[in-house]
Amino acid sequence: MSQTFDLDDRTERFAREVRQLIRKLPRTLCNSVDAKQLVRSSGSVGANYLEANEALGGKDFRYRIKVSRKEAKESGYWLRLLDCRDIAVLADERDRLEDEAGQLVRIFTAILRNHSAD
Repeated sequence: MSQTFDLDDRTERFAREVRQLIRKLPRTLCNSVDAKQLVRSSGSVGANYLEANEALGGKDFRYRIKVSRKEAKESGYWLRLLDCRDIAVLADERDRLEDEAGQLVRIFTAILRNHSAD
């Protein structure tokens, strides 16, 4: 089955899957603090992408895409800091989401490259 590429859906799915992972993490002070930051940054990836699609012009569009890229990078950082307590299934999910954050960074970078001449 082939999937249609929809960045709106993909960024929303990323934020939802981050939240699902966070619910399963060991309850530690560090995870609590890091998870709050991660919830904000993962949700901001898609929120800024939605705003980019409603941009008032090319400059506004590029700015919002840059913010989405920055938030995806930040999400990868917070994911790396999460303590999974050597629980393999959680560590695997964290690693998969970290990879997704990196893919989103590359997608937003490509969008910027393609819209730099506008």
